[in-house]
Formats: sequence, structure tokens, C-alpha cells
Amino acid sequence: MSKRRGPNAMALSLVTGGCGFIGSHLVAHLVAGGERVRVLDTCVSDDLPRGVEVMPGSILDPAAVDAALEGVQVLYHVAGLPQLWLPDKGAFDRINWRGTECVLERARGHRLQRIVHCSTEAVLLGRRPVGRVAESADRALAEMAGSYCRSKYRAEQAALAAAAAGLPVVIANPTAVIGPGGGPTPPMAMLSLFLRGGPRFILDCTLNLVDVRDVAAGLALAAAHGAVGERYLIGGTNIRLSALVRRLDLLSGRRPLRRWGIPGWLALGFAQVDEWISDHVSGKPPTAPVTGVRLAIASGWFDTAKAVAQLHFQTRPFAETLADAVAWLAEESRRQDRPTRRPPVAIGANAQKAL
Repeated sequence: MSKRRGPNAMALSLVTGGCGFIGSHLVAHLVAGGERVRVLDTCVSDDLPRGVEVMPGSILDPAAVDAALEGVQVLYHVAGLPQLWLPDKGAFDRINWRGTECVLERARGHRLQRIVHCSTEAVLLGRRPVGRVAESADRALAEMAGSYCRSKYRAEQAALAAAAAGLPVVIANPTAVIGPGGGPTPPMAMLSLFLRGGPRFILDCTLNLVDVRDVAAGLALAAAHGAVGERYLIGGTNIRLSALVRRLDLLSGRRPLRRWGIPGWLALGFAQVDEWISDHVSGKPPTAPVTGVRLAIASGWFDTAKAVAQLHFQTRPFAETLADAVAWLAEESRRQDRPTRRPPVAIGANAQKAL
């Protein structure tokens, strides 16, 4: 499909899930570029740039979505559940899939120049190992690795259908996102685990890690240069897990620990037992979600050539990204260990926090 002109610098952009990991960095990037920004989220963050309009509300509420879209030229749909495991498996479909359908349906009633749907690299993977992963991957719902992946697959299919029906939708597929401000997302939780030593037995898969600040820039580039109905893999550095954990050992100030690789079938078996205990006994997140192990087994070398060529997407050096992520995790750990005179505040689960 042909490209449309990107948004102008004074456009009003709406970011769903703008208080989340990717969303908050996207908001900061847009504001730095001179755009006016509105956020629709179920929680309010004190860290958003000055001047950002925040509208508390859910992507499942048509009236809230309609109100948030009033006067908007560019919509970035980033809100979603990023976890690979939840006690309530139906939450994935409600938020990631049905929430996306609600946003797209309400968007039909507004004159939007561009809609950027933030998907995931997980929908490009099946259940068997591949050598190269690119946007051309044509997967079926039955190939998805778990509930999270199925919900994101259905959401992406809804976005593609909306583009075919005339909405100016562009799809971005970030890989594993890390960086400062990471919260409890699966990739950042993985870094935290290995910074504490982590397991000695690992499934030595290929990962593609991308800086959250580069993802924010990539989403904006998708709005400006992306072709309607196309998807773009927003990725960073391909690295083996064994090489990554050696770097983390060094960044943590210790000599690299000796680790042993295990076959995929053994890792999957452990994950299935671990997740069964989480589902039926503890109610706590498993150390190794089944979905994550299946994605690791199927993962390969991610090719971002399309985004580089068509969006002019670039990434910062991986050493900088990893160092910044580690520094942020270290500061978060110190902050949580500091005594406080104020009683803890119970905060409800954010039902649409960004990926």
C-alpha cells in the first residue's frame, strides 16, 4: 500500500497506555519533538512531561475512548498486558484483543491521519525453531505459544482488518524491550534474575533486545513513514543468552559464573511443572512461564532491515542500552531497600499497562 504523509509537528497525538513502560517513553519522545500529547490510561503517572493531558479511563470503555480521541490526529495504541503468565488467563483476550477492537471501532468515528498499533515479535514465532525472523512470517493462531501470544495475534489481525477496511493503520512489532524505567516486564525481570546470579542451567536461545527509547522513536517513525497495512519489526541486537548473562555477570561486578545449556524439551518440562504449581497451588508467577520457554525454543535471528530501510529506524549501541537497564534496576533495588516513614499504599493491578 502507498505511504501517506506523516503527522506534522503540532499534531495532537493520543497514546493509550501512556503511563506504562513503552507508553511513557513514547510520550516523552513525542513531547520532545514538539507534539501535543494526550494519554488514556487506567492509572496516572507523576513522571509524565509537563503539559501532557491525562484522561483516566480504560480502552474497554467506548465512551472513554471516544472522549480521548476527540480532536486527535495520530493514535498510538500501546495499552496492553505484557505479562506471559496471569492467574486469570481470560484477561489477555479482554485487554489485548477486545481492548484493541474497541479502540479501532471508536477510531472509525474520528478523522485520524495515522494509527500505530503496537504489537509484538511473539506473533511472528511459531512453536518450532526458525533461522530468521522477519515481518513476512505468516503464522496461524494455533501456532501461538500461549494465551498472551494468542491475544496479541488476534489484536494484530483486527488491526490488519481495520487497515484493509480503510483505517490508516500501521503495525509495529517490538522485540524484547529493555531499558530504564522497565518495571516488572518479562525482559527486565529476566535481567534482574541473572543480575542476582540466576539459574546455572539455561536454555541457550537467541534473543533480540531493543532499547525502550529506540522503540519509542520507532513508533513515531512508523507514524511518519510507515505504509498503511504494513508491519515493521522494531528490534535491536541479536544475542545468545549465554553471551548476555556473561555481560550481566561482569556488569554486576562478579566473575562470570559457569552455566550449562539444557535442551528445549527439558526446559519446557520444567516450565510446565512450574506453571502448574503457580496455577493450582501458589498463585504466584512462575520462574519460567511456559509461553516464554516456547518462544525461546522457536526464536531465531531477527531481521530489522525493513524498518531500517523504510522507516529510517536506528538503535543506540547495545552496551549503552544494557548498562542503562542494569543501572536502573540497581537503583530500583536500592530504592526498595530504603526505609520509609510512610505506610505502603496498596495499588490495584493496572488493567491496561503498556507492553
